[in-house]
Amino acid sequence: MAKTSAVEKNKRRRKLVTQQASKRAELKATIMNQSLPIEERFKATLKLASLPRDGSKTRVRNRCEVTGRPRAYYRKLKMSRIALRELGNFGKIPGIVKSSW
Repeated sequence: MAKTSAVEKNKRRRKLVTQQASKRAELKATIMNQSLPIEERFKATLKLASLPRDGSKTRVRNRCEVTGRPRAYYRKLKMSRIALRELGNFGKIPGIVKSSW
């Protein structure tokens, strides 16, 4: 099981990303717009830099919903391989059975 602090920090980051998504997208569009004057684009760059870093989508870490494990994460199921296997063995996930040959 992952540290509770790491899981909570990641939850705070996810929340901040959703709050700041529209503002960041607007500033990025302004920065990338070549028809605007360079001064206006530079001001938008400074505003984007002044926003909190944790508001960036790349700062969010994919973590298992069950254990909080950051590695071996299946995006479709939102859990790690270990939790997937364990729940599959207990029959808690429909359609997943332990293979044997």
